Amino acid sequence: MQDEPTPEELIKAVADFLRNDIAPVITGHNAFKLRVSINALDLVTRQLALQQDSDAAEAARLEHLLGMQGSLGELNRMLADRIAKGEIDLQTPGLAEHLWQTTMDKLAVDQPNYASYRRELGENDG
Repeated sequence: MQDEPTPEELIKAVADFLRNDIAPVITGHNAFKLRVSINALDLVTRQLALQQDSDAAEAARLEHLLGMQGSLGELNRMLADRIAKGEIDLQTPGLAEHLWQTTMDKLAVDQPNYASYRRELGENDG
């Protein structure tokens, strides 16, 4: 186990420094590239915080849905194969719910400020 600060804290500190101290003095195309970089750091921070639990939950749903065990990648390939073969569709109990929760978990990492995502969470957009 490593001492503090954690990787999440380090990445957040760099993103905050860039956002608060560097961004106000950068202009033009470099300002755009800086915003992209800050967004990438923010995304990595969310991945570190959320991905392990969401991946485990997704794998558990897939194992239940498919009746088999495997890595997350293997389970997703099996799901895609069964959908392509017509063995599973949106009428299959649990599939729609799995797809919805997987989408919501991915949006929590990729686009947590996306208006439709926030609306589904019951948050006010304004």
